[in-house]
Amino acid sequence: MRFEKLLDISFDLVGNYDLGILPTGHRSFFELGGGVFIGQELNGVVKPKMSGEWGTVTDTGYVIPDVRLTLQTDDDALIYVEYTGKIEVNEKVQKALAGEISLEYGDNYFFTNPRMQTSSEKYKYLNNIFCVGQGKFSPGKVHYAYYKIDH
Repeated sequence: MRFEKLLDISFDLVGNYDLGILPTGHRSFFELGGGVFIGQELNGVVKPKMSGEWGTVTDTGYVIPDVRLTLQTDDDALIYVEYTGKIEVNEKVQKALAGEISLEYGDNYFFTNPRMQTSSEKYKYLNNIFCVGQGKFSPGKVHYAYYKIDH
C-alpha cells in the first residue's frame, strides 16, 4: 500500500451553531467560509455557500465530523467532497479554536476519509479513489493534507 499526496486544503471557520443534545449526541454546525486547495493536478477554491460541517461530540472527548464541501478547480470543474472521521478535542484544540494558537499535524488525533465525486471528464478518476486526510486547526481555519491510497 502506498500513500500519494493528492492535495492540501484549508478553509475558514466562520460560524459555530450549537444544535444541542439530539438523539444521536451533542451536535453543532460549523459554517465554512472560502478556502483554497493546492495539489499537483488539482488547484482551486472551496465554495463557501456550498459547504458545511456538522459535528457530533462524543462523551469520550472526540468529534465525529460530517462534512460536505464543493470545490471549484482553476478550470471551473466542480467536485463534491464528503467525509467523516475522528477529531480529538484536547486542550491544544480548544486553544486553537479560541484563536490562541496554531496546531501542527499530530498535535491531536485528527483523521478523515474524504470521498469525491465529479462529472468532469478530466477529474473523473477522483470518483474511484480511496483517500485519507489528516487535519489541524489554526485561528479561524482548518487545514487538511489529503492522501490517495494506492497499491
